[in-house]
Amino acid sequence: MIFFLPWSLSRSCCECLVHTCRRKKELKVRTVWLGHPEKCEEKYPKNAIKNQKYNIVTFVPGVLYQQFKFFLNLYFLVVACSQFVPSLKIGYLYTYWAPLGFVLAVTMVREAVDEVRRCRRDKEMNSQLYSKLTVRGDHNKVRKNQRIPADIIFLRTSEKTGSCFIRTDQLDGETDWKLRIAVACTQRLPALGDLFSISAYVYAQKPELDIHSFEGNFTRVGLLDLELNRLTKALFLAQVVLSVVMVALQGFLGPWFRNLFRFVVLFSYIIPISLRVNLDMGKSAYGWMIMKDENIPGTVVRTSTIPEELGRLVYLLTDKTGTLTQNEMVFKRLHLGTVSYGTDTMDEIQSHIIQSYAQTPAPKVRKSVSSRIHEAVKAIALCHNVTPVYESRVNGVSTEPESTEADQDFSDDNRTYQASSPDEVALVRWTESVGLTLVNRDLTSLQLKTPAGHILTYYILQIFPFTSESKRMGIIVREEATGDITFYMKGADVAMASIVQYNDWLEEECGNMAREGLRTLVVAKKSLTEEQYQDFESRYNQAKLSIHDRALKVAAVVESLEREMELLCLTGVEDQLQADVRPTLELLRNAGIKIWMLTGDKLETATCIAKSSHLVSRNQDIHVFRPVSNRGEAHLELNSFRRKHDCALVISGDSLEVCLRYYEHEFVELACQCPAVVCCRCSPTQKAQIVRLLQQHTDNRTCAIGDGGNDVSMIQAADCGIGIEGKEGKQASLAADFSITQFKHIGRLLMVHGRNSYKRSAALGQFVMHRGMIISTMQAVFSSIFYFASVPLYQGFLMVGYATIYTMFPVFSLVLDQDVKPEMALLYPELYKDLTKGRSLSFKTFLIWVLISVYQGGILMYGALVLFDQEFVHVLAISFTALILTELLMVALMVRTWHWLMVVAELISLGCYLASLAFLNEYFDLSFITTRVFLWKVCVITLVSCLPLYIIKYLKRKFSPPSYSKLSS
Repeated sequence: MIFFLPWSLSRSCCECLVHTCRRKKELKVRTVWLGHPEKCEEKYPKNAIKNQKYNIVTFVPGVLYQQFKFFLNLYFLVVACSQFVPSLKIGYLYTYWAPLGFVLAVTMVREAVDEVRRCRRDKEMNSQLYSKLTVRGDHNKVRKNQRIPADIIFLRTSEKTGSCFIRTDQLDGETDWKLRIAVACTQRLPALGDLFSISAYVYAQKPELDIHSFEGNFTRVGLLDLELNRLTKALFLAQVVLSVVMVALQGFLGPWFRNLFRFVVLFSYIIPISLRVNLDMGKSAYGWMIMKDENIPGTVVRTSTIPEELGRLVYLLTDKTGTLTQNEMVFKRLHLGTVSYGTDTMDEIQSHIIQSYAQTPAPKVRKSVSSRIHEAVKAIALCHNVTPVYESRVNGVSTEPESTEADQDFSDDNRTYQASSPDEVALVRWTESVGLTLVNRDLTSLQLKTPAGHILTYYILQIFPFTSESKRMGIIVREEATGDITFYMKGADVAMASIVQYNDWLEEECGNMAREGLRTLVVAKKSLTEEQYQDFESRYNQAKLSIHDRALKVAAVVESLEREMELLCLTGVEDQLQADVRPTLELLRNAGIKIWMLTGDKLETATCIAKSSHLVSRNQDIHVFRPVSNRGEAHLELNSFRRKHDCALVISGDSLEVCLRYYEHEFVELACQCPAVVCCRCSPTQKAQIVRLLQQHTDNRTCAIGDGGNDVSMIQAADCGIGIEGKEGKQASLAADFSITQFKHIGRLLMVHGRNSYKRSAALGQFVMHRGMIISTMQAVFSSIFYFASVPLYQGFLMVGYATIYTMFPVFSLVLDQDVKPEMALLYPELYKDLTKGRSLSFKTFLIWVLISVYQGGILMYGALVLFDQEFVHVLAISFTALILTELLMVALMVRTWHWLMVVAELISLGCYLASLAFLNEYFDLSFITTRVFLWKVCVITLVSCLPLYIIKYLKRKFSPPSYSKLSS
């Protein structure tokens, strides 16, 4: 049965009106009849994934809104519309509407391509088929290893015990298996068909806001776009001031207000309309480069509007399971107190196990190493919640187990293990590798196979599952052959230290293993007589029947057994890290990026992974934030934490919530000073909350990376979201801005592509603005000389050509520029740190470009006016030609690493201009531009406008070179 209530990801334009006119729908409890959908009182939305931003109706209005909410485009829309007023008309209509239409057309094509890609991804996910047992109704058949994106009631399973293991990795990010039991009355039905004949219904609580749903959709806007938007407002202010000055110098004569608006339109090129289209095309080019990079195969750019955000990140928030780790546990170490065994000495343990089961046991005063190993391995093989599962095979092909267990193949090749913890599976697999194999388990017994093939049966008398409070689990078993009763227990060293008998090695060895990044478990046992067990069982059952304080009484009875237990061994299990996680984290730290690990896993596991991945260095202290539940405790613990310096922080989700409730600012301020932060037991909502806190309190750019459905809210909340397509499915990958296949790829994605994208976009944006400011300066000089007349200097095709074919290709070729090679950027990640300060695009660099534009515009216009000697048309020819050459030379001045396409772009633009001179007789005197006089005058003016800048660049590189130039040399 499917109950899934996702929020529609596509919001209509009339959302506010709908919310105002219609009250919010009240959520109710649900009664769902089995096999009778017509009896359901309400209809629920389809459980479909929808990542699209628009539909057919909202596409055009939505895209136009997203474009005209930027001041730049809205300004040009107003200017273009003003040309329909005769008294305000400056030039031809196409000189204003053609560039605006081209910009909008490019934007719409890009958005349409992105939308089609989203639609295809959604269709792929939503086209998965599921088996229904009835034509009408909600009876679904879920097979092994099949995902079903819904809430389901577990009615029946092919296992006779009614047990089934499920995974909820798309909800909580944990890939371990959880045991669930079918509804007893439906499991006991004789046949599957009897499900359709019963009359039953499910009464479920009303839908709750929980981790099953991820809401909302939005359009991302990068910080660079916002910065450029602010600069265009500054340019508009300068434009208005310049227009007012012109009108004031006229003496406010005549219809001065109309003249003011004409000047505003006349100087409109100071804000280049081509800025947006150049940046958008550049971003598309960056995305293409990222996806074509052979060093990061499988990388997908899903949001083409923010690639430059990758170049100025300060905080990286990462998931643990499946992101930093593979969630594949491997047994690494067995310590018996006097002797330790590692991966290279496991064969010794195997020989001891074979020897111990081959010989007849004899009583010994002092245990030998062989007997101690035997006891330790047997305890590990018995103390767990692991269930062996067998697949039926027909001609080597796995099939569904349709009948009884007797029909199944119990050979070693068909056996897999399922448990609620991957650590336990690793331990049981290890006991199998050394000769003691778990072959069968049900609710009352389990069976082990010895190296000789004999089956040993143990009856499960009691089992005490692991809890986060107790940090240990135990089991009481009776051996069938001897009748001996043994209580086995394993758990964390902090919980077991006070339970086992006195020893002088446990604490030290636990510390040694932890420093190696191993997850440790202490294993102990206690032999019980029949009388001791009967007494315990009586007290235990009585405690379970208590009405008041049942949990406390049960725990007290169990603790009566947990005294003076015999310490058997210490185990070390490693959660294998993803490839090259350690060097990647080190690379990011050297780049000035602070890394926070947010995980739903328990504290001990999270701390262990933080050490093994070198997120926390070996010589670095770790402050574990003690559990707090009220304001006073939070205050004391924050004061304790404040006294620590250069210390990594580990905090649980519950304590984090208390701190944020009472001391949000203080906590964030302290946490941001830490070299690393680990938040464990975090819900998806808390992960997103942490991202938003960093954005609000630091004003720095954040990036979130994860691989599971539980990471989607964090990914979407961050300024830049990266999803890993891994074992936990594609949900995070589909919801992210960038999708990668391995965590190690994030290093090259940020250090190379992110850095290049930001520096290129900054250079491209400023140069496009320079291109508009220089021609506006020339217009201002021209108007001021000719009695402040609001007459355009260049009209018609000259203005269109200047913004397009004459300069577009060389300017856009700046997207190919790079200051250092990719290998150098990875070798010196400190280069990335400079970008986070935003110096590549700031008011300082902007003012420098303003000064350059004013200088060059003044030289070009005054030079042409001084050097012309006959007709005014010669001024246009000299100044415009010098302007084109100046722009081409300025592009060459900015280039740091030449690419052959840059040279081609320069030659094409120059060739287009020279070729078009033959058709520009409306603007130029063709007989004059073919003379030597024209040529030397253009060369002199161009040389005066560009040569000083080349000299300044040379001197700066010689006496105060930037960091990248030092590496390049």
